[in-house]
Amino acid sequence: MPVDLSIVVPLLNEEDNIFELYRRLRTTIEKMAVSYELILIDDGSRDRTLEAIERIAADDPSVKFISFSRNFGHQPALFAGLEKSSGEAIVLIDGDLQDPPEIIENLYHKLKEGNDIVYAKRDERKGESWLKKTTAAIFYRIMKRITSVPIPLDTGDFSLFRRKVAVELLRMQDHRKFLRGQIAWLGFKESQINYTRDSRKKGKSNFTYAAMFRFAFDGITGFSNFPLKFASISGLIVSAISFLLIIYVLLAKLVWGATISGWSSIMVTVLFLGGIQLLSVGIIGEYISRINEAVRNRQLYVVKKTNFS
Repeated sequence: MPVDLSIVVPLLNEEDNIFELYRRLRTTIEKMAVSYELILIDDGSRDRTLEAIERIAADDPSVKFISFSRNFGHQPALFAGLEKSSGEAIVLIDGDLQDPPEIIENLYHKLKEGNDIVYAKRDERKGESWLKKTTAAIFYRIMKRITSVPIPLDTGDFSLFRRKVAVELLRMQDHRKFLRGQIAWLGFKESQINYTRDSRKKGKSNFTYAAMFRFAFDGITGFSNFPLKFASISGLIVSAISFLLIIYVLLAKLVWGATISGWSSIMVTVLFLGGIQLLSVGIIGEYISRINEAVRNRQLYVVKKTNFS
């Protein structure tokens, strides 16, 4: 049965935060006076997150859950919640309480002003290192420069959008999901509200620097061909430099009577060319990997347990 609002929350090892999360979400929704469903996705947690989810769902029929057979990733978890959602509006929010649930009310009011998508833009990110803030800021600005998709700066997946946006998202067959980019790609009318992102309440972040790099590279290769162009341009530049060096060597030998020698210069040249070649092959390989995943066409996730009928 359709409801006014679906709240999709991916969870990975969040047993220490889930009860406070539920309490704050419930308080916020009751204040908004809308019908709702809370969809909790357990992304292969190794702690007692699933037990906590089942306890909450047993007491509240508005709470639905999906538990994956293993960790399939943050984006597939969000997508799974979207597939099961029935709300006229859908909000995506992480379960670590860094994104305050109380902001949902502001997002909802902004949506009612005639927008189709409302992003939550981070003015400040408490409790995060200088390195993490800097790398995130650099990533968003690189994405803005090299893609034609107007992805809003300093926004994450915390957003609220109408059912028609969700319908179009579900039509996208990308195996490496980058939802914030896909939402922006759709081109619906959008707005944003500014907020301060809180520090993590309990536990430790599952989003390591390695995961951040993988996620960033998925976003770049999914929405831009710039890396391929970079490989081509690098090859042209290196070829031009090599051609000029050949001319210089020939002139030095035939005209000036000098011999160019030096083991160091030869090794630097060889290593430089080798580095460019390996980088280019790696970039091409990344795009081929995406094609390979699309051809295999495996499911995004496997459900171990759920209370959806």
